[in-house]
Amino acid sequence: MDRETTEPRVEHVPGDRASKWVEAHHAVAAPSTYVYEFVWDAGEPAVGPFCTDVDGNVLMDFTSHVASAPLGYNHPAISDRFDEFDLPDPSKIAGQDFYVSPGGPVDSPDFPGPTQLMERLVEITDHYGMDRVFLSNSGAEAVENGIKICYASGGHRAVTCEGGFHGRTLGALSLNRSKAVHRKGYPEVPGVMEIPFPSSSEEYERRWKTDGPGGNVLADKLDPEQGTVDPDEVAFLIVEPVQGEGGYRPAHPAFIEDLAALRERFGLWIVADEIQSGLGRTGELWGIDHYDLTPDVITSAKGLRVGATVSRSEIFPDEQARLSSTWGAGDILGAMQGALTIDVIREEGLLENVRDRGEQFRTRLEEMADGRESVIDVRGLGLMLAVEFDTKERREAVVEAALRNGLLTLGCGHKTLRLLPPLDVTAREIALASDLLAESIDDTG
Repeated sequence: MDRETTEPRVEHVPGDRASKWVEAHHAVAAPSTYVYEFVWDAGEPAVGPFCTDVDGNVLMDFTSHVASAPLGYNHPAISDRFDEFDLPDPSKIAGQDFYVSPGGPVDSPDFPGPTQLMERLVEITDHYGMDRVFLSNSGAEAVENGIKICYASGGHRAVTCEGGFHGRTLGALSLNRSKAVHRKGYPEVPGVMEIPFPSSSEEYERRWKTDGPGGNVLADKLDPEQGTVDPDEVAFLIVEPVQGEGGYRPAHPAFIEDLAALRERFGLWIVADEIQSGLGRTGELWGIDHYDLTPDVITSAKGLRVGATVSRSEIFPDEQARLSSTWGAGDILGAMQGALTIDVIREEGLLENVRDRGEQFRTRLEEMADGRESVIDVRGLGLMLAVEFDTKERREAVVEAALRNGLLTLGCGHKTLRLLPPLDVTAREIALASDLLAESIDDTG
């Protein structure tokens, strides 16, 4: 498959083989969040955003597996290293009980392992003074450990944002405010307060600013004289620089500036949830880099291939048994992928590509929206972009039409479609996808 010439080619989706795979899968799988009956054939050609399904259809994947495959399919910097080394079995060890060397000296190992991944994470968070990493299996675990270390340092209250999504384990779930179905019927960590998440000037003025003693919703609550919450009781505030499940809404800069002021005034620890927005997706290594705020904890996963909680030495507990995970620092394969992904982003200048291609894509999407009344908003940062429609039903119809036309997309929020091409996406691929999306919108009438 030649990335420079390949185009989507779809005869029928789902085809007969895909339908049989889906039927077999659901005979044993619990109900979950499957979007549509696309079945990737991992043994068939795939490169960049192009992949092949079990019926031989060629599609463009502009979901990057919900940001978990930031370099698309079979990037040579990853696949060539896989071919080069005869990776061991087991590829996972009890990584918080034992250590692993990938071979060679510690300053020049044969391939990067968990130690080297953590070294790279410290390097790319050094501007925030972060010097320690705890590796885990997933984004939810990264968040769980982030909030645990904040709770361990004092305070029993937490602050989360309307529209936020932070994971599906019970601690992370307690912070979710995107959809009722995520939390309905489950017990929650007590003491969680929610605040608005303004993403526009209008929302900032109408929903966040107040005439109260602090001048905004949270400052009013924490005001020493007239507030309702003792600031010393607050363990942390968690925020997504760009909300993911909540609709791909970038935070308004003035809102983040206000959070920074509250952090300085009250010593409020801030957790930046970078599960989707991190690792270059927005055109900066971290989504929070777009703003004037120093986070105390960064949580990462998806594109990192493992979960990671990154912070400062004084925030992590000293007691050895406070944090642990059987597989966390022992996923040899995941650590290698994560470290190499960071290397590719830096060595191939992908942040610049994300900014350039993101501007191109956003311009094309805005041009597409002009004259199509069903499109009510285009937004996002870098290659974390969204198109909001007039109704949820319209969004769902466009997702289905795009699949038939050979473009994989995903919904988020209530009526928003999200677009996450690989970080090394080309101008040709952006143009192809833009045309396919426009055609798909028109197909829905």
